[in-house]
Amino acid sequence: MFTIAVTAPGSAAAETVVRTYLGEVASRWYGRPVTAAEVERALRDEPYDDLVGETGVFLTARDADEVVACAGARFVGGGAGGGAGGGDGTDGGGADAVGLVAEVTKVFTVPAHRGRGAGSALLRALEQTCRDRGAALLRLDTRAELAEACALYERLGYVRVEPFNDEPFSDRWYAKTLESVEP
Repeated sequence: MFTIAVTAPGSAAAETVVRTYLGEVASRWYGRPVTAAEVERALRDEPYDDLVGETGVFLTARDADEVVACAGARFVGGGAGGGAGGGDGTDGGGADAVGLVAEVTKVFTVPAHRGRGAGSALLRALEQTCRDRGAALLRLDTRAELAEACALYERLGYVRVEPFNDEPFSDRWYAKTLESVEP
């Protein structure tokens, strides 16, 4: 059983898991272990201090006292296109206006804890938090080489969409329309 909680970006718990995440992602990109300096550069290049308050949220999952996973969402306002299931009969990219858009970021499970449900539980909690905050659409960018993440997104109902940004390290884009839950 995992305990999921909103966690302050920059806190000790957040920094530890985010540094581990950045180290793994960069190591896969470079095909070698990364240096501490490269992790520091990644922290500067990919800040997450705005995942708090009105602009976002950052969650962590704990197993006992250990932080084993993280996920965040950045609220980017309303948008058009890039949705899951566009009104033009495609899997997104249509011109349908959507409500608040949340961009999912920093999704990571510590390798020793993969396959135990932490990532699924964390993403479901993030989806609910975003829904509660008024988001109608979640979207994210990733890379095919992050096969575990791609499989998780697809298992949870995210669909591939046309690129919605020009992120140089991404080659896959996903979106999921959040269904409103009636009281």
